[in-house]
Amino acid sequence: MPSKIQAPTGAFVAASWVSMLCGAAAFVIGLWNSTMQLNERGYYFTVLLFGLYAAISLQKSVRDKSEGINVTGIYFGVSWFALIAAIMLLAIGLWNASLQYSEKGFYAMSFILALFGAVTVQKNIRDMAVFHVDAEVTHHQEE
Repeated sequence: MPSKIQAPTGAFVAASWVSMLCGAAAFVIGLWNSTMQLNERGYYFTVLLFGLYAAISLQKSVRDKSEGINVTGIYFGVSWFALIAAIMLLAIGLWNASLQYSEKGFYAMSFILALFGAVTVQKNIRDMAVFHVDAEVTHHQEE
């Protein structure tokens, strides 16, 4: 009996990690090299961490629901709210920041790249875990 979940390819796993790390690293390096005050840097760094956590949490809860795993409505709603709040906090912060448009675009794009990467990394980790469990079950059934 073939496994329902296929393991992600090495190239996709690598691309996911590279996109998350490049997005987050670019964002942090941009903050490090900026002329912003320390409290502004802290704000944007906190928004990045909040956004990464919210994106992973939402992806997991969406996946759980699609697989029939119980997810409470409140957790699902809070996950959506947290992701939207993180994106809005970044957008409002950048809108009001005294940065050049190119800098604002840089932070927005690196933020989105990091969020996308975090979602795909979490998906790959989950797929690989499910694939390995399915492979063990199939192996034991064949014995």
